[in-house]
Amino acid sequence: MADTEIKLNILEPRATEKTYREQTKRVYVFPVKKSMSKQEIAKMVETEFKVTVTEVKTLIRKGKKTRFSKGKHAYPGTTFRQDKKFAYVKLKEGDSIKVFEEQEEANAKKPAKSAKKGDK
Repeated sequence: MADTEIKLNILEPRATEKTYREQTKRVYVFPVKKSMSKQEIAKMVETEFKVTVTEVKTLIRKGKKTRFSKGKHAYPGTTFRQDKKFAYVKLKEGDSIKVFEEQEEANAKKPAKSAKKGDK
């Protein structure tokens, strides 16, 4: 059952400033399901991106506290958003995953608007 679950899940590395800094150390951050183990995460990254994983660290970020109200005169309460699990995956020397390069290429392909209001 775990193998079919891995194939259905699509991995996409996070593209933030912090993860960009981590990429210089060959570490990539992936949001994953809370039920996944480190071995399943490593296997999934290796099959999806054709790289060799040397280390996997996981963490669970607690959900933020949010307020809610059930009606105009009801006393507001608090609840929590869902917890999220992230995997920090370190790759073998020489391996890499394109995250930010693909976004730059997509921006470069967009046509530049050079038409003026007077030209028709």
